[in-house]
Amino acid sequence: ASGAAAASVNSASGRVVMGWFPRHRRGLAMGIRQMSQPLGTSVAAVTIPAIAAAGGFPAYLWFVAAVTGLLALICFALVRNPPEQSPTRAEVDDLDRATDPTTSRIGGTEPGSTSAGEGKSGAASAINPYRSDSFLWRIHAVSALLVVPQFAFSTYGLVWLIAVQGIGAGAAGAIVAIAQIVGAVGRMVVGGLSDRTASRVGLMRIVAVAAVIFVVAIAILSLTELPAVAAVVFILASAVSVADNGLAFASVAEAAGPRWSGKALGAQNTGQFVMSALLGPGFGALVTAFGYPLSFGLIAIAPLLSVGIIPRRDVDRIT
Repeated sequence: ASGAAAASVNSASGRVVMGWFPRHRRGLAMGIRQMSQPLGTSVAAVTIPAIAAAGGFPAYLWFVAAVTGLLALICFALVRNPPEQSPTRAEVDDLDRATDPTTSRIGGTEPGSTSAGEGKSGAASAINPYRSDSFLWRIHAVSALLVVPQFAFSTYGLVWLIAVQGIGAGAAGAIVAIAQIVGAVGRMVVGGLSDRTASRVGLMRIVAVAAVIFVVAIAILSLTELPAVAAVVFILASAVSVADNGLAFASVAEAAGPRWSGKALGAQNTGQFVMSALLGPGFGALVTAFGYPLSFGLIAIAPLLSVGIIPRRDVDRIT
């Protein structure tokens, strides 16, 4: 139950961010929102072991309860739902495609209904964006594929640095921590770039190609022991592997529209978490059977496939 409650924050906070910020600032705002997750993980990694060592498991639970309780009060006091919006041009176009134009009466009203404009406003808001085009389905698929290298690095990166590159446990842990911080900042930077270039999917394609290159580089480095080079490449590869998250979340929320963004972001998270749950034991089995070089080579197929699925242009049903 606590896990389900915590997971709901992803969809809810994403909807709030997308509703309050205009398009030319959403990428940066979503990047900052996405940046908070790895930073929170880093803070937890530093504080929770010390708390648990001092007071045991009950102390850890009380600490988590206190922090989440404080955050709940802050959200209650400061966070507000975004204002209701009129249907966008994209939503109206969806409605026009979904209805028979011969049944509409321009400037008139149906018996017992609101005005034609108001009727179109309500109907446009109710249009299912998943039925309007394939954009959301494709972004969900792309995100599920791009999460493969992300969780391969986050789950097995520490072991790879120690076992394959011969780096000490302390140094390897520091490298992973640096990779998390660089990745967090990278999400914000990429989000800001998407605002400047006015293209989320264009940057997403660049990130996907970069992910292929860096995963292949990790596979090649797995053949030999080059600790210094491996550390730098691992940090860059980890940062690239998470750079698409904010772009994908912003794209999903914009394409879904204000009344479908919560559902769409929930579906986005579910797809990524299902893929990551499968990846943990799956990649472990690959490493056991074939070793790290071939396993990372196979992992590179996932971002490679995503390049061909990424839509050519953005869809925005919010503005």
